[in-house]
Amino acid sequence: MTVVIVGGGTAGWMAAVAFGRLLVPAGGRVTLVESDTIATVGVGEATIPPIRTFHAMLGIDEDAFLAATGGSYKLGIRFEGWSHPTESYVHPFGQIGTDIAGQSFAAQWLRARQAGEAEALGQYSLEARAAETGRFSKPIANGDSPLSRIGYAYHFDAARYAHFLRAQAEAHGVVRCEGMVVRVEQGPAGIAAVHLAGGTRIAGDLFIDCSGFRALLIEGALAAGWEDWSSWLPCDRAVAVPSSADAAPLPLTRAIAQPAGWRWRIPLRHRTGNGHVFSSRYMSEDEATACLLDGIEGEALADPRVIRFATGHRRRFWSGNCVALGLAAGFMEPLESTSIHLVQSGLQHLLRMLPGTGVASSVVIERYNRVMTAEFVRIRDFLVAHYHLNARPEHFWRDRAAAPIPEGLAEKLAMFRDGGRIFREPDELFNETSWLALLTGQNAVVDGHDPLCAALPIARAAHRIAQIEQVVTASLAHMPPHADALARLERG
Repeated sequence: MTVVIVGGGTAGWMAAVAFGRLLVPAGGRVTLVESDTIATVGVGEATIPPIRTFHAMLGIDEDAFLAATGGSYKLGIRFEGWSHPTESYVHPFGQIGTDIAGQSFAAQWLRARQAGEAEALGQYSLEARAAETGRFSKPIANGDSPLSRIGYAYHFDAARYAHFLRAQAEAHGVVRCEGMVVRVEQGPAGIAAVHLAGGTRIAGDLFIDCSGFRALLIEGALAAGWEDWSSWLPCDRAVAVPSSADAAPLPLTRAIAQPAGWRWRIPLRHRTGNGHVFSSRYMSEDEATACLLDGIEGEALADPRVIRFATGHRRRFWSGNCVALGLAAGFMEPLESTSIHLVQSGLQHLLRMLPGTGVASSVVIERYNRVMTAEFVRIRDFLVAHYHLNARPEHFWRDRAAAPIPEGLAEKLAMFRDGGRIFREPDELFNETSWLALLTGQNAVVDGHDPLCAALPIARAAHRIAQIEQVVTASLAHMPPHADALARLERG
């Protein structure tokens, strides 16, 4: 089978490494078409833990990857001013607490918290406390210690990441073809070939559209359709600018609420990534740029650039013999660092359903589209919850709190309100820990608690919860500074 990937950047080269490693040894051919004259968005610098699974599948060495991309470690995301202008909380990776008397830690903690017998949730998260205090270590071998279950991801330079992946892909036999696509030739299967400006024709069995917002194949040629989500997530602009590196970067991403959106701050080893996501209905591009520049710490290293986007996804991610990945498939603001994960998820589902030739059966295509739509929807609902559960005074935020929310999210909030229950759908990205951190961090309403917790006297539950905090505190003392891990990468 011949696979043609149209577009480079993070999505294109992630696909190229995957197909190069897994398909080329089976006799397939993989060609990636990209043009040096077309810039990539290239600001997706923060990730979530599943990327480690993806890298392991592709045989990517962690230290080599981090060294090549200016990478640092990430233990979670700190949300500043989302629930209230003076409050913040961390959405941590990893596990919080352990089950108590047959009930989940979340259920027992909520009950104890309501009784005034427990501290804020972050006190029981090793990742949250390590992130706030600038500590990091990889999981140790001892399975009984919280230090063995540390969940982490990365920050890295997206342009360097694409370059790193390109070297990996070409080492696996992927062929890069320089040129701009000027015509898409259609055929019975969907797409027959792409034609480049210099006259080259590149035919294939399966086409992967990684052409970014332009979506040259999936939309331009095949008219897959667009599901618009701007009514739920109205931010439609971002301003991005790099600044000088922190002397001692924290292993967390910062998401800082602003009058008409939010700012990100992502610490790399060689620089800091900064951006301001906002709604142009509430703030002009000039105002948003000024707001970003006023908030950066350190020296700006380039001129700010504006990125315009629409939130939503293709109605068909897979059409005929074409599959869209990355920005060609859809876009949601990087509030929970899910952009690269959606590329990874799309690739992994595609590899599981890969046809013997470029033409898949309708049942396979329909399932892929259903699975990817569900993934987008569940992430969308998690993002919308951040906006809905706010107590900020500005016009933008009051409108977000009052706006209708998706049905699935409304059900989740209602279930949490009724006794603090959190239910995770099959294959849902965000687990109970993530929802608990979000809902409690943003002061979601909860009435009562799980009645089964009453089987354990509140004093005993509070004692067990206090013991968990003590274990976390003791474990934290064994974690070295994040700067030590970064210095080791610099030394090679």
